[in-house]
Amino acid sequence: MRSDVTLHPLDRTLLTDLLRAAVEDADPLEVMPPVEGPGGWTPERRSAFVRFHESRSLAADPVETTFAIAVSGRVVGAARLCPVDGRAGTAEAGVWIGRSHRGVGVGGAVLDSLLDRARAQGFTSVYVSTTPDNLAVRALMTGIGADLVPDGDALTACVDVEADVR
Repeated sequence: MRSDVTLHPLDRTLLTDLLRAAVEDADPLEVMPPVEGPGGWTPERRSAFVRFHESRSLAADPVETTFAIAVSGRVVGAARLCPVDGRAGTAEAGVWIGRSHRGVGVGGAVLDSLLDRARAQGFTSVYVSTTPDNLAVRALMTGIGADLVPDGDALTACVDVEADVR
């Protein structure tokens, strides 16, 4: 397991680093909800990215906990845990990693840390949803013994964080 991958609770300074990582190494549709207008990282889309994180995880009453993913101290993506309405003890996990850091073990280290964070926050399970073509997430889920099941156009899994899944 990689020891140079760390998660840091998002704050305003890290949000600046997160935006830089997104602009340099990700498509907007990979890291945020769609914004009308031309493609790419327009000034409007950059502002929307910041507002999105301010409203979700930096608000006075945050909806979710977001972590900046760092590799050797440099922010390369984000991971989040969001309580699932109607499912006590369950958090939905979300992760994006910049393209240049994919396929080199960062995702596995992030999943390991994110499950630990979920457990520390009192969650008993973590819900994951992905697309059938996301082979990286499918491999990670299979690697920890999670069963991905079809759910409409997605594949979903619920990971018991109290079990030793690693």
